[in-house]
Amino acid sequence: MGWIWVGLALLISLWAISISRVLSLPSCLPSDKYSLSSRSGKKRNVLLVMAHPDDESMFFSPTINYLVSEGHLIHLLCISVGNADGLGNMRKEELYRACTVFKIPSEQIKILDDPNLQDGFSNKWDHDLLAGVIEEHIKMWSIDMVITFDKCGVSGHPNHRDVHHAVRKLQYENLQKDIDTWELISMTILRKYSGPLTIWISLFFSSWYQTRDMLLLLNRDPFKSYDAMSQHKSQWVWFRKLFVVFSSYTYMNTLRKIN
Repeated sequence: MGWIWVGLALLISLWAISISRVLSLPSCLPSDKYSLSSRSGKKRNVLLVMAHPDDESMFFSPTINYLVSEGHLIHLLCISVGNADGLGNMRKEELYRACTVFKIPSEQIKILDDPNLQDGFSNKWDHDLLAGVIEEHIKMWSIDMVITFDKCGVSGHPNHRDVHHAVRKLQYENLQKDIDTWELISMTILRKYSGPLTIWISLFFSSWYQTRDMLLLLNRDPFKSYDAMSQHKSQWVWFRKLFVVFSSYTYMNTLRKIN
């Protein structure tokens, strides 16, 4: 039994060291070449496109915290109210409360409740309809940067993947050339649930980022992610509490530019 306690003590120590490493590094890597600032150096009008209330807290909190800390203007477009279990009205209000934690004003948040874009694993979202909705909000808010899921959707949820495909469709067909588009990279299961430990793998591969239009954004305030997710009371069950603690997306986001 002694070796179990030794192993546990080593794991806790490595966990603490990894968190310290995340907090001690610059919030954006590589910081010498790539930046989320505009070409003119002005602050960005950013549109975060997500599928459901709580996506912002579970997956994008390092990105949100970084952008807010740098003074960029963040707008959230949530495609559905998350009504798969009949809790749409409650989840809508929970998203507003979570965004208060992130210091995103309510007037910069839009939550849709389109009958053709309802939450559900079996609900296929029309990419043309989605692209039109996203383009409408890009124009309305004068957006010059879009951030969303990658083609795997981080969790594999089909709604996440549909949002990605709609953004790519819009980019190829209509999006202006001066609008930068970034996707949140999905990780393997092992890395996804290794919490801050995955920082060492990310740092090992960070030399590739400069040649691949990629950024590593580190969360300087992981407790804010926990606080924001706790505002989603209807979703705040034991396994999501564990998710926020053990998910690498609480501690870092890797973004890749969609060219």
